[in-house]
Amino acid sequence: MRLHEYQSKDIFAQHHIPIPRGRLASTPEEAKLIAEELNGTVVLKAQVLIGGRGKAGGIRLVHSPREAEEEASKILGNRIKDIPVRRLLVEEGVSIQQEIYLGMTIDRERGETVMIASAEGGIDIEEVARVSPEKIARVGINPLLGLRDFQIRNLAAEIEIPRNLWRSFISICQNLYEAYLELDATLAEINPLVITLDQHIIALDGKIIVDDNALFRHTDLMDKRDISAEVPEETEARKFGLAYIKLDGNIGCLVNGAGLAMASMDIIKHKGGMPANFLDIGGGASAEKVAAALRIILSDPQVQTVLINIFGGITRCDEVASGIKQTLEELQPEVPFVIRLVGTNDSKGRQILAEANLNTAESLQEAAEKAVHLSKEVA
Repeated sequence: MRLHEYQSKDIFAQHHIPIPRGRLASTPEEAKLIAEELNGTVVLKAQVLIGGRGKAGGIRLVHSPREAEEEASKILGNRIKDIPVRRLLVEEGVSIQQEIYLGMTIDRERGETVMIASAEGGIDIEEVARVSPEKIARVGINPLLGLRDFQIRNLAAEIEIPRNLWRSFISICQNLYEAYLELDATLAEINPLVITLDQHIIALDGKIIVDDNALFRHTDLMDKRDISAEVPEETEARKFGLAYIKLDGNIGCLVNGAGLAMASMDIIKHKGGMPANFLDIGGGASAEKVAAALRIILSDPQVQTVLINIFGGITRCDEVASGIKQTLEELQPEVPFVIRLVGTNDSKGRQILAEANLNTAESLQEAAEKAVHLSKEVA
């Protein structure tokens, strides 16, 4: 779950990370009122969960309350990359001497949290890493020892933070790490973290992504979710407790279990195909849940073939087969299906599918070969 900039900054403020003064506005009149309160140059920032909003006209620097009202009326209600702008963050302008990047995420290869910093802040950090990797400084964090001050001093020295600001930089890094842990985040990023002309460090922009699997520990965040930038199928899947990830291929995958999903996608690619999604119905799925999953997969116009791979442990294969049969009778889809059922009540499940004249396979390899072949025929 990705948080808006203003939500991320609220969390930064709670953890004593300096941010500019400002508030949210939903109307041009509110933007004018906030600009009057700030009494100076202000920045209007569209609150949309998408990158590149500045280039798309979603960030404006204005110099008076009247100008704030006029510019806010141009942004609010419009769309940025097809995302509607409903709120603006109105913040005081900051005199910038230097922009820095500071972030925390998971290094999956090393299996640890890593803190990343660069003197090349304010731009795409992935591009900096690609073009100038020597400008990226990083430290791995031992979960038992935590982030140590000497590690932050090493970062500060590597990206050449002025020595008079090291104490502030250490405090910001430690507080960002604290927020990252507290929220079960997969990313906590300040970009840019700026050094002002009067020698302060301020978080000018921020982004936090919370691990969806940990949201049950953060019920206070649930009503803050903004689905306007999410893939509709993912939003629909969440209503039914399904795990769905949209991908770029044309073979829809319905499975029960993350490991089985990975294996199914791997073998599809091995056979020359491309998965269109990752949809995991989990253990013990009912016929109703299977039906909902199939509707979600078939709502994707990219899907040209569907592979169903079920290993029936807790999940009963006859329940899955009933859900498939019922849904296909209702939807009458034009795309072909290949179904592999193994495990609890699989013979009963296969009998249900045979009666419905559906295409089945005895093994995952056979199922993947059939699905890839059908997808190429359709293409």
